[in-house]
Formats: sequence, structure tokens, C-alpha cells
Amino acid sequence: MLLLVLPSGIWRLGVLFAADKRGGSIADWAMNGYVVLLTLISEVLAFTAVGLVARWGEVFPRWMPGLGGRRVPTAAAVVPATIGATILTLVFTVIAIITTVTQSKTNGDPLPANFPSKADGWETVYFYASYAPLVLWGPMLGILTYAYWRRRRRRPDR
Repeated sequence: MLLLVLPSGIWRLGVLFAADKRGGSIADWAMNGYVVLLTLISEVLAFTAVGLVARWGEVFPRWMPGLGGRRVPTAAAVVPATIGATILTLVFTVIAIITTVTQSKTNGDPLPANFPSKADGWETVYFYASYAPLVLWGPMLGILTYAYWRRRRRRPDR
């Protein structure tokens, strides 16, 4: 999952060095903070998917007070991952496809002339190469969550 999210984070961090951050009335320091925070949160959330395939997703690490060494309840991983997969699919997959096909925002307004996908040449290629993997984030998290649920359901003794 990290590799699906990383390209968009790199693209967003490039905005920190742009003259026009497209923040409108938002101060540069606030836009910079938002971009960095959004990138960090995205990467941390993507990393949590590793728990669906790693040992620490089945048994709490020993260093965790009160929980160390205990079995992770299946629902404790499956419920948030399912909610996350649903939200990510709606946000990135459905909205991205609709926005790209209709060339309009979700409220029906046309995309602004300075929208990154409307740029010329390599900037457009870079934008799509960076954000296209996010379209897969939700569906892949859903598949990973289902595999985790099936694996954990079959082995109740662990």
C-alpha cells in the first residue's frame, strides 16, 4: 500500500516549492503545513495495512502494555480496514473516475484552468503517474482485508 500512496505524496511535497500553491486565500505557511500533514497521515494510514499481512496484525507486540502477546481480535482489524477501504474507494476511485471523465468537480462546476490534469506536457503526465495508483488503494485494501478475515476465520486457535 505504501507504494500506491508514495507517488502522490512526492507530488504533493513538490507543491511546497511552487510559486503558486493554489491555496487561494490560505497563507503559505498554512498550506505548507497542510501538505506535509496530509502526506504524513496518508503514509501512516497506508503503513497500517502492513498489519494485515504481518505478525503484529495477529498478535500484539510484547512491548505493548496490557496487550503484549495477546491475540488481536479479528474485528479490531477488519472493521476499520473495511471502513477505510470503502471510504478510499469512494474518494479516490469513484470520484477520480467521474472527475476525469466529466472534467468537472463533484459539485458539477468545471475544473479550473490551472487544475494539474489540464496542464500541458510532462506536468500532466507527472500528475497522472503520481495520482493514478491512488485509484487502486481502496480496492486493494478491500481485497487485503478480505484475505486477512478469511485467514483469521479459518484458524481460531491462533
